[in-house]
Amino acid sequence: RRDNPDVKHSDGTDILSIFMDVKYKDGSPITDEQVTGLLIALLFAGQHTSCITSTWTSLFILNNPEIMKRIVSEQMDIFGPEPDAAVDYKKVNEDMPLLHNSMKEALRLCPPLILLIRYAVKELKVKAAGKNYTIPKGDMVLISPSVGMRIPEVFKDPDAFDPDRFGPGREEDKSSPYAYMGFGGGMHSCMGQNFAFVQVKTILSVLFREFEMEMIADKVPDIDYEAMVVGPKGDCRIRYKKRQSSN
Repeated sequence: RRDNPDVKHSDGTDILSIFMDVKYKDGSPITDEQVTGLLIALLFAGQHTSCITSTWTSLFILNNPEIMKRIVSEQMDIFGPEPDAAVDYKKVNEDMPLLHNSMKEALRLCPPLILLIRYAVKELKVKAAGKNYTIPKGDMVLISPSVGMRIPEVFKDPDAFDPDRFGPGREEDKSSPYAYMGFGGGMHSCMGQNFAFVQVKTILSVLFREFEMEMIADKVPDIDYEAMVVGPKGDCRIRYKKRQSSN
C-alpha cells in the first residue's frame, strides 16, 4: 500500500489502514516491521486466545454432564419458542448467565497467558499473607493468573470446574481485589474482554443447541504450559450429531 499511495485500497477504516496511519508524537510514521508486529499481536491476542478459550469451555462443560444438561436447557429456554431466531446481542450478553459463568470458570482454570508483567513506575508498599513488602521503583513485577486463581483461600475447591461460584450468593471472584484475572487487571487489562465473551458465547450457543456432543477421552486434557498461549495437551476430540429437534 505504501508503494502505491495513489491507489485506493480501502475506505481507511480497516485495521491495517489504521496501523499504517499511526504516527509518533514527533509526527514520524511507524515502520512496516512495526505494523507487521501489531498485526501479529492482534491475531494472537484477539483470535488465538478466543479459539483456545472456546475449546477449554466446551471440554469442561462436556466433562460435566449435569452442567451440560443445564447449559442445553438454558439455550432451549431462550430459543425454544423460536429455534431459528437470530443470536442477537441481548440474548448473548444478558440471557445466558450459566454459559457466561462457564466460560469465566474455564478462564479461571486455564487462563491463556500464564504470566503478566508490570513495571513499577514508583516505589510501592504492599501487604500479602500478613507480611509487608516494598516493591522498588523500576522493578518488574510478575503475576501468574494460573497460580493466583487457584488459591484455596479465595476460590473454594479451586481445581474443580464450578461455574456457580460466580453466581448470586457466592461471587467468589469478588472476595478480594483482583481475585479474578482471566483478562488481567487494572488499566492494562484486556480491552477485548467484552468482545471475547460475545464471540465465544455465540459460537457455543449455536453448537450446544444444534448438536449432541460428547468427549471421546474420559477426562479433560492436561494443560500445555509450554505453549505461548496455553491450550490443551492431549485428546480433544468429540463425537457429535445433529439434534433431531433442530431445523
